[in-house]
Amino acid sequence: MYLHIGNGITVRKKNIIGIFDLDSSTVSSVTKKYINKNEKEGNIIYGDNDLPRTFILHEEEKGEEKIYKIKLSRISSQGLKIRAEVDDYSENL
Repeated sequence: MYLHIGNGITVRKKNIIGIFDLDSSTVSSVTKKYINKNEKEGNIIYGDNDLPRTFILHEEEKGEEKIYKIKLSRISSQGLKIRAEVDDYSENL
């Protein structure tokens, strides 16, 4: 199943490692460094030109190698959590 994170972008739910609020998680210098490093390496996908509120850390498989990527979303982390739960609920009907 997929999670729609806005602007036509989806992420496979099973590949999601975490959904993080940008305001609260980037207080840590470690998180800031991680995001900056991934931005320089081209591992961040911007959903649109709006101010992002959330980042989704997920893995993608490239052959046998796993690559960790970040997707930014303007949808709040709480909103994405609700979307994921609603999708999970509807799958079980």
